[in-house]
Amino acid sequence: MALGVATLLAADVATAAAATAVGRSAGPSSVEQLRQDTEAIHALGVSGVQARVIAPDGRQSVATSGTADLNTGRPVRSDGSFRMASTSKTLVATVVLQLEAEGRLSLDDTVDHWLPGVVRGNGNDGSRITIRQLLQHTSGIHDDLPGYTTPEEYYQQRYDVHEPEQLVARAMAHAPDFPPGEGWAYSNTGYVVLGMIIQKSTGQPAHREIEDRILRPLGLDRTRWTGTSPTLPRPHARAYQFFGPGSRVDVTDQIPVDYENLAWVTTTRDENRFFRALLAGRLLPARQLAEMKQTVPVSAELQQMWPGGRYGLGLVERPLRCGGTYWSHEGGDGGYITLNGVTDDGRRSAVVSMSEARGDTPEHILAQENAASALIDHALCGADPGTS
Repeated sequence: MALGVATLLAADVATAAAATAVGRSAGPSSVEQLRQDTEAIHALGVSGVQARVIAPDGRQSVATSGTADLNTGRPVRSDGSFRMASTSKTLVATVVLQLEAEGRLSLDDTVDHWLPGVVRGNGNDGSRITIRQLLQHTSGIHDDLPGYTTPEEYYQQRYDVHEPEQLVARAMAHAPDFPPGEGWAYSNTGYVVLGMIIQKSTGQPAHREIEDRILRPLGLDRTRWTGTSPTLPRPHARAYQFFGPGSRVDVTDQIPVDYENLAWVTTTRDENRFFRALLAGRLLPARQLAEMKQTVPVSAELQQMWPGGRYGLGLVERPLRCGGTYWSHEGGDGGYITLNGVTDDGRRSAVVSMSEARGDTPEHILAQENAASALIDHALCGADPGTS
C-alpha cells in the first residue's frame, strides 16, 4: 500500500497563490486549511479522501489525500464518483415538496391516503402517520433494514435485491419506536415509504422524478441512479470497510439495500451544485423551502455525531463555530462516507467524500465524523489564525 501524499488543486491558481501569501501572516489560507483537513482525515487511517469547496464567487478549491486503491496505490481523483447513500434523502424530500407546491399531495396527507394497508400491524397505523412525519423522522416507524456487520455477511449479502414492499414489511414486524409525532428516530424505512408515495402520486418511480425534476434542470450529469447494478461509474476510488483488527475489506461492489432510493452515485462537484441550488431557492418555492427548514432536535444518540444538530424535512441544520448554522445531509453506505454543508444563502458550500468507513469501534466512527465535520466547518467559516 502506497502512502497517500495529499495533492492540492485550485480552480484559479493565482487566487490560491494570493491566499497562500495572506496565510503566511494570518494563519493558514482557506486553500491550505482544506489541504490540512484532508490530510488529517487520511491520518486517522482513512484510505482515500477528496474534498471540494465552492466560494461565493464560484471559484473552487479541491484537495485529495490518500490512495484510491490499496493494491495499486493510485492517487485519489478529485472527480471520482462515490455512493451518495443517505444524502439522497434530500433529493427525495425535494421532490415531495415540489409535488406539494404543485398541489399533487399535502404534507398532512396520511400514509393510508396513498398506500392503504401498507403500514399496519404490531401497533403501526398508517392512518396516523403523515408525510411530514416521514420526512422528519418523527413517524415512529422502526428501522429494520438488512445489513452486514462482518466480512462474511458482506460476501453473503452484497448482491441481494430487496424490493421496497419487503423492506416495509420487515419494519412492520416491529412495534413503533413511539407514537407518531411524539419522538425522533432516524428511519430509513420512512424514506422507503416516501419513495412509494412518490410513485403512487406521479405514476413514475422516485428516481425518474429526481432525474426529471432535479438532475436534468441543474445539469448534474455525473449523478446517476445505478439501480440493481453493484458497480459504480469510473473513475472512482475503491471503498473499504474496517470491521476490526485485520478486517479491512474492499466493499466496493454491492447492491444498496434500498436500491430504489439509495442507489445514487455522484461527485463532489455535483453534490455541491445540488445543495447550492436548493438553498438558493432554485428548486423550491419560498414556502416549501421554509417548510424544509423547520427543524426539530435529533436524538441524544445522534447528538454525539451532530452536536446541536436539528432535522428539518430531509435537511439537517448544524451550528457553525463562527456563528450561525449551515445545512447538510451526510451519507454513508458500503465504505463511502460523505459530509457536506452549505450556508443559508446557498453561496458557500463544501463536500468531502471518504472511501473508507472505520466502523469497527464507536471511537473510530466518532473520530472520522469529527474530522470530516471540522473540514466542513473550516470551509464554510473560512480559515481563522491558528486553526488546524
